[in-house]
Amino acid sequence: MFHKEGFRIIIISLLITSCLIIYFEYSLNSNKLKFFLSLFCLIFFILILQFFRNPKRKIKLNDKSILAPADGKIVIIQEVYENEFYKENRLQVSIFMSPFNVHVTRYPVGGEIIFNKYHPGKYLFAWHPKSSELNERTSVVIKNKFFGNILYRQIAGALARRIVNYATVGRKIKQGDDSGFIKFGSRLDIFLPLKTKVSVRINQKVKGGISKIA
Repeated sequence: MFHKEGFRIIIISLLITSCLIIYFEYSLNSNKLKFFLSLFCLIFFILILQFFRNPKRKIKLNDKSILAPADGKIVIIQEVYENEFYKENRLQVSIFMSPFNVHVTRYPVGGEIIFNKYHPGKYLFAWHPKSSELNERTSVVIKNKFFGNILYRQIAGALARRIVNYATVGRKIKQGDDSGFIKFGSRLDIFLPLKTKVSVRINQKVKGGISKIA
């Protein structure tokens, strides 16, 4: 199953791959060269397919848990001053998403969207400490009855050039539902109350909608 955000790119990639393989077949004399160039095109197309995959997952709803909003690796767990919405210290948990991860983003908790803002910006590598403040990003705040206001931030990386965000202010959302997509490598930050009990550790791999963050 593939994410709807990838349909156009997948179709274009399929057409380009097919045309190139046909061109190689009729224009090149070397069978070995034909094979390697065609193989390269097929590998490229397979990489596009795997990037836009959207596996079905059984989400176990739990108002007292915060689920991972994306697949990837935990790279930051630290207290920071969040200056956009809270304007106070919060516990930041960051997930780095490599090009090989599923890039669907999901709502970490259920509730109501009360804040949603897009910021144009740079394309520093997603693991850069300043990427959360300087890169292209979207900030979304969910009002949850148990945890209060939870902010998560989609951050574009050096390869990611488009963030897709489905959140709209006033919308009631369910934990684990599709909240958007980030194309080709990125990061996702989530900001929690300071006394929140974190359930993950640095370098731990997590799955969106499945792994418990806190």
